[in-house]
Amino acid sequence: MKIRICNKDDIKSLIDVSTRSYLAHYSYLWLDHGKNYVDSNFSAEKFHNDMMNLNSVFFLVSEQQENIGLVKLNIDSATENFSEKQALELERIYFVKEASGKGFGKLVIDFIVSFAKQKGKEIIWLKAMESSPAVGFYTKRGFEIVAETELDYPGTREQFRKMFLMHLVL
Repeated sequence: MKIRICNKDDIKSLIDVSTRSYLAHYSYLWLDHGKNYVDSNFSAEKFHNDMMNLNSVFFLVSEQQENIGLVKLNIDSATENFSEKQALELERIYFVKEASGKGFGKLVIDFIVSFAKQKGKEIIWLKAMESSPAVGFYTKRGFEIVAETELDYPGTREQFRKMFLMHLVL
C-alpha cells in the first residue's frame, strides 16, 4: 500500500475514489441515495477550492497502482477543549468497497497519527455517522466518543442524522 500527497493533477482520481466509495458506503443516508451530496461535494471545482486552502491536505491511497482510498486532513482545526494548534481534523477517510475490510484502514490511521505527531498535534478528531460501521473501526483504533451532534444537510433521512464527535489523544 502507498499513501501520497495530492495536487491538482489528482483531482480526477479524487473524484472517482470519493464518488465510488461514498455511494457504496453511505447512499442509505439520503432520500436521493446520495446524488445531491456527491454532486455538490465531489466536483472538480470543490476539490480545487479545498486544495487552495493551505490548512487542508489530501492523500491518495493505492495498492498495486490502483487508487483504493483517500484521506482529507485539516491540519489546524480546533475541537472541544483543544485549540487549532493542538488539534488535527480527520475530515475524510474513504475506501472503495473492494478495499474495505482488508486492513488498509488501520495502516492509514497509523499514517495519520504519525503525520499529526510530526505536526506537533496532541489530538486527532473526527465526526462519524452513528449508523456507520466506521464508529466501531475508530473505537478499535483508540478514538473515544466525546459528544453527539446531527448532520444538518438537506435530504438526509431523519433516522440517520445522528453523528458522533470522536477524539484520539496522542
